[in-house]
Amino acid sequence: MGMGRPLASTMMQTNPRKFESRKERYALDLDARDPLGSYRERFLIPSQGEGSPSIYFAGNSLGLQPRTVREAVVRELDAWARLAVRGHFEGEKPWYTYHDLFLQPLARLVGGEPHEVVLMNGLTVNLHLLLASFYRPRGRRNKMLIDGPTFPSDRYAVATHLRHHGLDPQEALIEVGPRGDEDTLRIDDVEGVLEREGDDIAVVLMGGVNFLTGQLLDIARIARSARERGCIVGFDLAHAVGNVELCLHEWDVDFAAWCGYKYLNGGPGAPAGCFIHERHARNVELHRFGGWWGNDPATRFKMQLLPEFVPVASASGWQLSNPPILAMAPLLASLEIFSEAGMPQLRKKSKRLTGFLEFLLDDIPDGRVRILTPRDPESRGCQLSIRVDGDARVYQRSLEETGVVCDFREPDVVRVAPTPLYNTFHEAWRFARILADTEAP
Repeated sequence: MGMGRPLASTMMQTNPRKFESRKERYALDLDARDPLGSYRERFLIPSQGEGSPSIYFAGNSLGLQPRTVREAVVRELDAWARLAVRGHFEGEKPWYTYHDLFLQPLARLVGGEPHEVVLMNGLTVNLHLLLASFYRPRGRRNKMLIDGPTFPSDRYAVATHLRHHGLDPQEALIEVGPRGDEDTLRIDDVEGVLEREGDDIAVVLMGGVNFLTGQLLDIARIARSARERGCIVGFDLAHAVGNVELCLHEWDVDFAAWCGYKYLNGGPGAPAGCFIHERHARNVELHRFGGWWGNDPATRFKMQLLPEFVPVASASGWQLSNPPILAMAPLLASLEIFSEAGMPQLRKKSKRLTGFLEFLLDDIPDGRVRILTPRDPESRGCQLSIRVDGDARVYQRSLEETGVVCDFREPDVVRVAPTPLYNTFHEAWRFARILADTEAP
């Protein structure tokens, strides 16, 4: 697991109290030597009732606010007040080209080229727009393959696209999930479905990191297998971007979409992102829904003089409306931090931090908790999904009373995400102690 086993082998001969004390000292030492430790101070951490910082392990649902966000939003409010409509072309960050500021940092995060990414809309809106382009059923090749358990919005999207084309999801939607007695998906099983039914599958759409179990799929392997069978392959990366390292261009992924409010810390309902491989992004003949912000900027303001839609020869050609500047400003502030810290270093700390928490949870007696997330650090991000003995909702409420912020999925899964930008090893130790002391409901 990358952290904790050497500690256990040297401590298990001591009594439990001394063992626990040594674990805490070890956590504090790891924090003292953490090269990314100073980044915690750049985020606003919610307080407990008495004013001390909470243990915020919910970055997989909503990331914390960077301290620079308020200034970034106020800057645009001031530009609006001072310049009004002229702010589109004047000021420190003109709004007309504001979305271009995201191309380089997003490309670095997902392993693509700047012309392959765009920031726009919300995640499910983007999935619909991408499926409108890439789900083009022809003859027997009319099915879609998804992974299970699937995030509901993704299932809704693919099912409604099937119905839009006159197909019955009961027949045209294939779901491959964990085997009956297992918690996570075997990639061999995905490849088996593609081998048997690949000639009937038009689009493969899977979650890069599963929302329930925290499993990181082998995106490169799935993409390769799908494309070998002639399928278009896309990924929902809501739980992957800003969490794990990605190489979407190199892995030959056709398209991907993600949100901006989880690990990217863009704020509630933050704009979402898309990746479209350059073989499609450069193809202006590819079917899509049009909107004036996806039109070629050279003719965008010709309007009624040139009424035909001519898309930009990049992922930006999928844009519909002008960008929501006040909603994008927080995400830009957060991406500056990611660019500074770098995903390789963040991922390195994440493996150590999550591995340490895994070790601590394994040490809770009586088998009261069981980790669903894969043990292999290469097969997960920072989220650990914990199956508890009882109602997860009650566990989550009990944890909140002691200053822990996490979430749950019914009926018995508590999700925690020690995020490397702002969480600490000592918080992992504190959380494990609190969970160990929480009585089963």
